Amino acid sequence: MRLHVADHPLIAHKLTLLRDARTPSPTFRHLAEELVTLLAYEATRDVRTADVEVTTPVATTIGTAIADPRPLVVPILRAGLGMLEGMTRLLPTAEVGFLGLQRDEETLQAITYANRLPEDLSGRQCFVLDPMLATGGTLVASIDYLFERGARDVTCICLLAAPEGVRVVEEHVGDRADVTVVVAAVDERLNEKAYIVPGLGDAGDRLYGLV
Repeated sequence: MRLHVADHPLIAHKLTLLRDARTPSPTFRHLAEELVTLLAYEATRDVRTADVEVTTPVATTIGTAIADPRPLVVPILRAGLGMLEGMTRLLPTAEVGFLGLQRDEETLQAITYANRLPEDLSGRQCFVLDPMLATGGTLVASIDYLFERGARDVTCICLLAAPEGVRVVEEHVGDRADVTVVVAAVDERLNEKAYIVPGLGDAGDRLYGLV
């Protein structure tokens, strides 16, 4: 597994605004989309491409296009939906699948409640969107879901990570496949409730409210 911390002033600036408890939900959603677009730029650096012929007003030349099969973007419901627009803005030709996972607050294990993914992901580059890599349980379950369907090239985009979660994913994945985790920052630790410290709170609640 490779961990890439996107070190850029604009990323740090937007993350600071997201951390602020006074930032209202509408602003939080807008900032999250912008931040994901910046992270997606880093995450898609190795997206597969193909040469295509294109005719300009002056001449014919060889250009670059996203290769088939198209990449698959998988937001983890519900908080991952807040990252989808920022990702597809940069990668509009990608297909979108959905995976519903939630953390049991007592066991801290991920529970699957929805799945809308292709049955065969062989040869597909998959991009998982999940704002917080905390305990690592949700991300591990998501990666396993994709592995079971044949995926071997998975990039996970998260706003924040805790060192504990990074270790869990790294130990679970090992050398089985090509997995990359792209984050805006790795924070200090998890607290006793498995929230990232200093973090930004519950990303889903801050995006959509407490319902």
